[in-house]
Amino acid sequence: MPYGFGLALSSAVLVVAGLVSPSPSAPMTCPPVLPVSGAASAVTPTSVTISYSIFLSPPCGYDPPITIALFASQADAQQWTDPVGEALSGPERSGQLTIGGLTPDTQYWFRFAAGDHRDPYVFASVRTAPVPVCSATIQIGSAWGGGFVATVSVRNVGTEALEAWHVSWQWPGDERIQALWNATAQGAAAVGNASYNGELAPGASTTFGMLVATSMPPGAMALSCDRP
Repeated sequence: MPYGFGLALSSAVLVVAGLVSPSPSAPMTCPPVLPVSGAASAVTPTSVTISYSIFLSPPCGYDPPITIALFASQADAQQWTDPVGEALSGPERSGQLTIGGLTPDTQYWFRFAAGDHRDPYVFASVRTAPVPVCSATIQIGSAWGGGFVATVSVRNVGTEALEAWHVSWQWPGDERIQALWNATAQGAAAVGNASYNGELAPGASTTFGMLVATSMPPGAMALSCDRP
């Protein structure tokens, strides 16, 4: 009987020893993804808008707020020196930030930081838009069930004379140009100037017209104008 009691006691000690001496835990492994990502989502001549998403929290990633720093050269961005602009996010883990006061038609580089932690992964460039040289606006005149007539005004909004212009847009439906005047067709939704109205001094304007077939006339439309 004493011999059997000794075995039971010995087992109890082993179980208790196992409880108070757990095995060491395995080190944490971060998933094989970037902790943050970003890309330019919009540009104007004087600003850039960067979209960002924070995927991982510490210790593998970051918590908001996050800072986007913009640099004038690739070397400055690599060394993180002399940022030309910064924008700080709110508590959201994804969103958009805009940095303004920039030079038109200029390339910049952006990077991310969270507090004192500078992200070493995201390193990308973005270019501001050039100053527009012309604008185009459309006015739909008479319209009926099978089509409409539209007049487009083209204006030189730059500081230099235009020798030629190009206007393009996107049709919202099944529109098709049937006839065109004071312009030359350059695609299903693009035209260029005629031989006699391409030159526009600063502030000067001209017009062209088109007859369009469609099952339903469109509402407001945005047109782009630039040099060809």
